[in-house]
Amino acid sequence: MKNQSTRNNMDWMVVSLYIVLVILGWLNIYSASLPIEETSIFDLSQIYGKQMLFVILCIPLIIVILSIDAKIFEKFSSVIFVVSLLSLAGLYLFGKEVKGQTNWYALGPFSLQPAEFAKFATALALSKYLGDVQVNLSIPKYQFQALGLIALPVLLIAPHDPGSALIFSSLALVLYREGLPAWYLWVGFIAIVLFVLCLLFEPLYIVLVSLGIITLLYFKSRPINRNIILSSVSFVLITLFTFSVSYVFDNVFQQHHRDRFNILLGKEVDMKGIGYNINQSKIAIGSGGWTGKGFLEGTQTKGGFVPEQHTDYIFTTVGEEWGFIGSLVVIFLFVALILRILYLAERQKTKFSRVYGYSAASILFVHFFVNTAMVLGLFPTVGVPLPMFSYGGSGLFAFTILIFIFVKMDANKVNEW
Repeated sequence: MKNQSTRNNMDWMVVSLYIVLVILGWLNIYSASLPIEETSIFDLSQIYGKQMLFVILCIPLIIVILSIDAKIFEKFSSVIFVVSLLSLAGLYLFGKEVKGQTNWYALGPFSLQPAEFAKFATALALSKYLGDVQVNLSIPKYQFQALGLIALPVLLIAPHDPGSALIFSSLALVLYREGLPAWYLWVGFIAIVLFVLCLLFEPLYIVLVSLGIITLLYFKSRPINRNIILSSVSFVLITLFTFSVSYVFDNVFQQHHRDRFNILLGKEVDMKGIGYNINQSKIAIGSGGWTGKGFLEGTQTKGGFVPEQHTDYIFTTVGEEWGFIGSLVVIFLFVALILRILYLAERQKTKFSRVYGYSAASILFVHFFVNTAMVLGLFPTVGVPLPMFSYGGSGLFAFTILIFIFVKMDANKVNEW
């Protein structure tokens, strides 16, 4: 393999899209956190000042990543994954509690959220595992091992940060690309639908409808394809799942999680309490109209009506100040970045780099989809940041590492034999 320059061979479209998103993200954080008396953009006492510092620190971080031999990431992927798991486990002993969640390590005036870094670490570990020529996802043994690998960080994160744990489900899309049977995705989709329906209707009605659908599918299928055992087991599992939803919802979910689901499903109306964030988010986005109110001119933003606007609800600033057209531009940039990474991933000739590319694209997609759906009131508030936009050094650094590891892989022609 020829020793080619990383600078000359890296994909500048991905790099350019990343830079544009980071710049736009900082501008929206600046608008959402600007005090009455303007100060320097480097004022570390202000949120936008800290974010500017994080953006600047990404430059040497990128240089370091691009300076490392791409094959080092594959060689040390298992070590990186183990370190990330230990950092997640350490939260239970040394974590800092913020707003009822122990997601952070306190580092002086700054905090570190290990769950963000666990995402690219898990992507590397999964790529290493699936890159083994022996692994065949059509065989149950390898299916369970791959799913178990993803489940390890989820089990450590879910008790105190279900939003971050949700992101790891994106890696199921990668497994599907690499040969995981489609019925896994169907089971997951059906479970989600059943869960929501059980919160809206009596479980008995859900069971009866499910029985009708299973019976109809059984008799509509060809006699040679009918399987009474499979149909019976499916019905039993659906029944058990249906009647367990209420217990899980009442005893496993925390009260604020239950409230958010109830608000989303219209079972409760609490515009001054738990539903305040979503209501103000919709007002802010809707008030932007087609072209927006203009940069730094958002009245909802300046009035501080949307809580956590510089973090999870940063897209409301986009909607209010840049309007529908500006929001579409931001959405287009995210979609372009994700599709470009998928295109490059499909071109890879080593399984490791291909799987990692798909993992990076899937993680970015689920972050983007969940966050925008959340601020539009189409998804419960789960604390999922918008990549490159939401305030926070951990998130920005982690997304930078996630993206530029793949940029390095592609630029160094890891895809060549």
